[in-house]
Amino acid sequence: MGNIIAYCSNLYHQIFIFQTLYLPARISVTFNMHLKKTFTAIAVVFAIHSFGQTALPIPVNLQQTYVNGTRSTNGAPGKNYWQNKADYTIKVNFNPKSRVLNGVVDIDYTNNSPDTLGQVYFKLYPNLYMKGAIRNMKVSPADETNGVQIQKLSIDQQVQPAKKWSIDGTNMVLTIPTLSSKQKIHFTISYSYILNKTSHIRTGQVDSGAFFIAYFFPRVAVYDDIDGWNQHPYLGTEEFYNDFCHFNAEITVPGNYEVWATGNLKNADEVYQPKIVDRIAAAEQSDEVTDIITAADQKSNAVTTKGATHTWKIEADSVTDLAVAISNHYAWQASSLIVDPITKRRTRVDAVYNTSHNTYLPVINYARKTVETMSYQFPKWPYPYPHETIFDGLDQMEYPMMVNDNPLDNVEQDIELTDHEIFHTMFPFYMGTNETKYGWMDEGWATIAEWLISPVIRPGLVDEYGMDGYEASAGTEEDLPIITLTPGLTGASIFTDSYPKPAMGYLYVKDMLGDSLFTKALHYYIAQWHGKHPMPYDFFNCMNTGSGVDMNWFWKAWFFDNGVPDLAISNVAKQQNEYIVTITSKGTKPVPVDLNLFYSDGSSRVIHKSVACWQNGNRTYIINFADDKPIFKLVLGSVHTPDVNKADNVYIIRPGGS
Repeated sequence: MGNIIAYCSNLYHQIFIFQTLYLPARISVTFNMHLKKTFTAIAVVFAIHSFGQTALPIPVNLQQTYVNGTRSTNGAPGKNYWQNKADYTIKVNFNPKSRVLNGVVDIDYTNNSPDTLGQVYFKLYPNLYMKGAIRNMKVSPADETNGVQIQKLSIDQQVQPAKKWSIDGTNMVLTIPTLSSKQKIHFTISYSYILNKTSHIRTGQVDSGAFFIAYFFPRVAVYDDIDGWNQHPYLGTEEFYNDFCHFNAEITVPGNYEVWATGNLKNADEVYQPKIVDRIAAAEQSDEVTDIITAADQKSNAVTTKGATHTWKIEADSVTDLAVAISNHYAWQASSLIVDPITKRRTRVDAVYNTSHNTYLPVINYARKTVETMSYQFPKWPYPYPHETIFDGLDQMEYPMMVNDNPLDNVEQDIELTDHEIFHTMFPFYMGTNETKYGWMDEGWATIAEWLISPVIRPGLVDEYGMDGYEASAGTEEDLPIITLTPGLTGASIFTDSYPKPAMGYLYVKDMLGDSLFTKALHYYIAQWHGKHPMPYDFFNCMNTGSGVDMNWFWKAWFFDNGVPDLAISNVAKQQNEYIVTITSKGTKPVPVDLNLFYSDGSSRVIHKSVACWQNGNRTYIINFADDKPIFKLVLGSVHTPDVNKADNVYIIRPGGS
């Protein structure tokens, strides 16, 4: 790579001498500026492609991040990488009867970019429910509101006239005094809105005494090195992209309500009765499940301290969002475990639920086992936050340190939902991926986690989430490449490109590298990008670098190219107890080979070959094996290996021959 850049640099200097001598000065300056950019870009492109023979197609705007030095071709953040930051102080009052939330948010925003900003974009997520808003999910007319009402907005203590900002759906654009690189600016916004009651899209009223309150404050949008301001509107299906920030929040609710939230409760002794405070402390040091709040406690008003209202003080650092749940009748179970064997740091796991929902009783165990498995098996990274709270709601959605999960009647589904949503702690929250553009960078991980962790929680459980959906749509007009930006997905690909297809890609790489090398590569990616904003190429390059294996052939075939997975048993030759089985890849999507051998005595075994057997572009693969036991049938396939035509996956061996 150094030789390529040196060559381009030498050629550039030769042309530079020519244009200095023979071009007029004014033209020479302009020519030189474009010349330098061009040769730098060429050098970077060659450097990107130099890892191996297969080149990943890279959009020009993403190539520019290498030219600018904000990202590097080995996957790590570049020497010039930056990201902006905000400190939030939020004070809100929520009235459960009227569902009106009003408050004030103070924001200290730091411009770490090299750019001078004249505008700041804000996200007003509750405007999804605003009358006339464009959205791709249904909202009950009864839930339509006037959106977020901005009562007052100040910049550095100076009140701004309403003409300084404009609101378009969930985006608000504010004109500001010039904000140069490395400068700070302070915003104070007084606002209010009405929380939705029935159309529960990730937030809203759960029952008459329970609410999940998310996306409840104006926040500065992400300004990054790829797109500048994140102007993607929130329409309902696409999810979120937020910076890592510091939050101090004060949530005021009626005195008989409890609050659970992202971050740490700083004034437990002010809002809880002493015995509840003691139970919380005990749970944070115990592997056993502790009943912190019971139905009996709620019935006897033995939970919160006396007072018409209470203000719950919450603090969270280096997180992408803040979510709040409240209830006046929920039970609370908690347990904790050591997630980092070196530091002995513990994470508390909570289940907060309506006691009439009996199926929620074992959720605390599912949640605790998920956190344990994540810390010690997959991804084998110490759980990064002090608590994880599973709240009995009306949705299936993740938030930093919080999960809003509806109760289900099926044990397997309860397990799969619990581990899927908790795993999102790593992706997108710890890793900061842009869900508005790259949904697969978090949902794919939560899906493979569901496949791998569910059997740990319940041995024998086989999780096939999404597999049928992909097999049904593979190769159709709706089957788009995974790399397609999330807003551009249509039909079946909205689901398959976000969930099962990337999960299969991750699973096949794990299988190809082996657990140890895969974990090493994944840890390299996590170490480089946690608390930052990785793009897809950062992931691909980190996995290549971290493993020391050039996997571009697979990334391209599985994440970029069209095609279908389609294997067939095309020939079987047998001589005595020796078998030669020819596997043909009729499709262009590489998948592992699982040849299932079924014996006449009713037993079976599997010969497995990782996806690497197709690395050289070969369309056939030969499996040679010897077996003394009579085999009557060969079958291709496994639970997580899709195949669009399974008719040619079975081969019956005739007695005495092939």
